[in-house]
Amino acid sequence: MKLFGTDGVRGKAGEFLDSFLAMRLAMAAGIYFKDKSITNNILVGKDTRRSGYMIENAIVSGLTSIGYNVIQIGPMPTPAIAFLTEDMRCDAGIMISASHNPYYDNGIKFFDAHGNKLNEDIEKKIEEIYFDDKLIQDSKINMDKIGQAKRIDDVIGRYIVSIKNSFPKDLTLKSLRVVLDVAHGAAYKVAPTVFRELGAEVIVINDKPNGLNINENCGALHPSNLATEVVKFRADVGFAFDGDADRLVVVDEKGEVAHGDSLLGVLALYLKEQGKLNSSVVATIMSNGALREFLNKHKISLETCSVGDKYVLEKLRSIGGNFGGEQSGHIIFSDYAKTGDGLIAALQFSALMLSKKKTASMILGQIKPYPQLLTNLKISEKKDLEEIKGLKELKKDLESKNINYLFRYSGTENLIRLLLESKDSKFLEKEMKNVANFFKKALNG
Repeated sequence: MKLFGTDGVRGKAGEFLDSFLAMRLAMAAGIYFKDKSITNNILVGKDTRRSGYMIENAIVSGLTSIGYNVIQIGPMPTPAIAFLTEDMRCDAGIMISASHNPYYDNGIKFFDAHGNKLNEDIEKKIEEIYFDDKLIQDSKINMDKIGQAKRIDDVIGRYIVSIKNSFPKDLTLKSLRVVLDVAHGAAYKVAPTVFRELGAEVIVINDKPNGLNINENCGALHPSNLATEVVKFRADVGFAFDGDADRLVVVDEKGEVAHGDSLLGVLALYLKEQGKLNSSVVATIMSNGALREFLNKHKISLETCSVGDKYVLEKLRSIGGNFGGEQSGHIIFSDYAKTGDGLIAALQFSALMLSKKKTASMILGQIKPYPQLLTNLKISEKKDLEEIKGLKELKKDLESKNINYLFRYSGTENLIRLLLESKDSKFLEKEMKNVANFFKKALNG
């Protein structure tokens, strides 16, 4: 059984991700980090899901059973865990969240002592430890060697200070009216506090988490409600976060939801104009062709990587870059954060509006993304794409019609994800039917 997907371990809480798996996984991770231990402390945070209580207690039990001390900080955004793990000199950080998923799912994400997400090699080592019964058994300790756990409620201030430090000192948000959709999630306290302290007039929606309403018809995956509120309150801009606040969706003053690649493009140009863009921008293989054209027009190069913000981070580190992201809203300013941070991205876009003295729609309107169609197709087996008969001919046919394509398997489910993109949308639906039928026959028999 494979535990780790594209972003930690994730699944239905109480079924795949039950208390037994969480406890044993925490033990396995603790055993791995023990070899590199400096403080013997591990930080644990969570979002607002009810199942977080179950999983948190199981993780604490697993870590203390092998001698680790645990610092519990309660509901906080994922990027806050990355920041605080390093800031508080912990050996590792653990975030309990399924990000944008419904409340009934949950997940466990790990960070190393520097606040970086773990690479696949480390995840593989933790999986190997997880399935090693003897090593797990031998790592249990007793008596005074058992670890301790303590809850700290005032670390939110440290994260708020770090977030505010990303905002230009010569600017204030006093002239902006902002609507924040915090998705009944981990940012429900932090986001309004940051924007108010920087002077904005703030209207907050979906800030009453009850453990079961996280991401429910709200937040980054459902920005239409935010769009309505932006127009209703005549706000300058709206920002929607997901359940753990590591992604951002922007709504302009007209109630139009910004395309993720448009947001990436204008923020990259803003960094370049300030002389703060270190190298190429990094985006995933799903990025829109219009993003590359916009960046190239402004003499900014683009490099691509696999889907997942941890792959964006790995690519940025390998090229010495400091900006990148995903069209889904994970935007990484690595000068300010170790992972995608919706709050930092929202503040940077606010700074862009203020410094240019332009509306959100004027700024975002600089990029017109090409039409894309995405289909997730259930399959019975994952054959090597290179060996599928007729696929080369299908690709050549799409290329002859100037249609860009991306075919990739899901990392955690029996799905193939089919993406088509063209400057002319009228061909896409017909071509997607052909492509979907091709893969149905090839992968389902």
